[in-house]
Amino acid sequence: TSFNNQDMQQWGVPSIENLFRDYPQLRMHEADIRTRYGMFEKTKMAIEREEGLDRFTHGYKDFGVVMMEDGRVRCMEWIPNARAVYLKGEFDNWNLIPYREVGFGKWELFIPANRDGSCPVEHCSELKIVIETKDNQTIERISPWAKYVVQCDHNKGFKWKFWNPPSSQRFQITHTRPRKPDRLRIYEAHIGIASERCEISTYRYFTSNILPHIRDQGYNSLLLMAVVEHSYYPSWGYQVTNYFSASSRYGTPEEFKELVDTAHGMGIYVMLDVMHGEASKNVLDGLNMFDGTDACYFNDGPHGFNNQHDTRVFDYKKWETLRFLMSQLRYYVNEFRVDGFRFNGLSTMIFHEPSKYGWSFSQTRDYQHYFGRQMRTDGLAYLMLMNDMLHNFYPNLITIAEDVQGMPALSRPVREGGLGFDYILCKDAANVWAKLFNEMRDEEWDMHFIQQMLEENRNADKKIVFTESHEQNEVGRMTLSRKLIGDSPMSESQQMTPQLDRGLSLYKMSRLFTHAFAGQGFLNFIGNEFGHPDWVELPSPSNNDNYQFARRQFHLADNQQMRYKYLNRFDRAVNKTEERFGWLKSNQAVVTRTHEGDKVMVFERAGLVFVFNFHPTKSYPDYKIPVRQCGSYKILFDTDDNCFGGHSRNQANVEFHSKNEHFENSPNSMMIYLPSRSGMVLAQSNFV
Repeated sequence: TSFNNQDMQQWGVPSIENLFRDYPQLRMHEADIRTRYGMFEKTKMAIEREEGLDRFTHGYKDFGVVMMEDGRVRCMEWIPNARAVYLKGEFDNWNLIPYREVGFGKWELFIPANRDGSCPVEHCSELKIVIETKDNQTIERISPWAKYVVQCDHNKGFKWKFWNPPSSQRFQITHTRPRKPDRLRIYEAHIGIASERCEISTYRYFTSNILPHIRDQGYNSLLLMAVVEHSYYPSWGYQVTNYFSASSRYGTPEEFKELVDTAHGMGIYVMLDVMHGEASKNVLDGLNMFDGTDACYFNDGPHGFNNQHDTRVFDYKKWETLRFLMSQLRYYVNEFRVDGFRFNGLSTMIFHEPSKYGWSFSQTRDYQHYFGRQMRTDGLAYLMLMNDMLHNFYPNLITIAEDVQGMPALSRPVREGGLGFDYILCKDAANVWAKLFNEMRDEEWDMHFIQQMLEENRNADKKIVFTESHEQNEVGRMTLSRKLIGDSPMSESQQMTPQLDRGLSLYKMSRLFTHAFAGQGFLNFIGNEFGHPDWVELPSPSNNDNYQFARRQFHLADNQQMRYKYLNRFDRAVNKTEERFGWLKSNQAVVTRTHEGDKVMVFERAGLVFVFNFHPTKSYPDYKIPVRQCGSYKILFDTDDNCFGGHSRNQANVEFHSKNEHFENSPNSMMIYLPSRSGMVLAQSNFV
């Protein structure tokens, strides 16, 4: 579909003034905002006019190989470069069964039911599509809409299996969806590394062993990586080959349904990683050259390739690309009952040259870099269309945008000209801690730098923050645990070293500070809740398919003779305290004191007072802090508590009394004992 930019610039954006109220500097880019909104609105109207958005985004019910209620099988594909199309498979001794062309590059085939009314294609039998192209090639392909593919050998190509189990083998839903959380405590996980054994873990193992741990730690949301099928395991699921197939390397679709349903029974929201910017370059089992050309679902020519990632780039101006991608989302929501998605690879979707713009502008706050000719208006309009569609059909669904630092309005409503995401995954906190831990001695830490960096990105966008995600745990990166604790002795039988004491303290302080200060959600990567000692290195030819670092050693947290238990307890305490007091859903933190010489920062949020002393050696017996509410305060919890591996330098149940004495722009002040390198949360005594 082609659109006239000048015409779209005149398009009315219903609530654009709300956007300008919070981002007044965006008014100079009003024409660009109206252009992308115009493309979104015209595309949506055209879809509604032709067949309706609801039917359009249920493509998985029409395309691929689908069993009908009367026992027949309907086959439908979009193959614009074909002059003939055939289906063959085990069910018919690999004979070629021809499709018929029905227009606009679509091909259709009906296979009659067996005499007894049963499906003519056996469950789990192998299928292939044979295409005779307009340039006289004969090629074999897997349907882009295949629901189940299996890999014969590790990291090798897939075979397409028809998934249609008998009713006795289908998983029966037993739990209703949990209530949509008003803030997110996210457990980011990879199914394959969840086991302690040197193997690829399974949906069932995760369901039985990891879900109870997630619940007990106080997380209300699960973000699963690498579920959508991908041929190359070390890609972390980012090089997708089969968009409608839940990865068979972990088990069957029914077992994945059981995982989601079990999580729902525990009150846990389940979200998936999706890649709508790029796809694998695989030809035989992926989307690449599906019809024998570079085009089809992708941009033709150089713009159809991301050479940095060795992937293909989608063309959002094509009707069938839109149908395919949005139908994938509805398939996982309807069939597996997932509750949301994190969208990765946004730079490829919004920049014409992501390697140039997506990264070089990642540290800037100059909004002009996110408008103009370098932007993909079709990609921006697609994100608006996708979010608008999902939130209209599923009001409780959550969408999360991968961080494109500095880009405004990612999580503003579409009606304002925003892209419509619910949350942005924000890397600012992780970058701050990395800089401090890597580049500065403890004595040189700048309190104003911490405050400024974490406050700089505080605006109307809702953010999910973290100290480290899967990115910091990839091979070649240094995890916080490895950075801070290193090879220090974690056994209780060995003496606490200064390095370990420092490492445990800063690990807890950085997580608590990040959790409480800067966002509306907090994310933890699997194992980091207890300071997992190793990075993640997925098996590949470069490491001789070694699984040594492709697993999580949960026994370390359970072993009472190991100090990992302290970090695990602390993580649980932080989540449970947030669940009770709700700081992630409250107004932003208000900083009441920042003292460079003392290395102290104090802020308030959700009626709690958070006090951090980052000084490596100085404790303050009578330290004056501002408090906005008068009264008596007690320590809700303390990073220095001995149950968290600290020294319990504050007495249990000690009570601090405020004075009606103006201090640091607050009407009251209070004297507390503030140990070195520690953080504490104070609450009014009647709440403790």
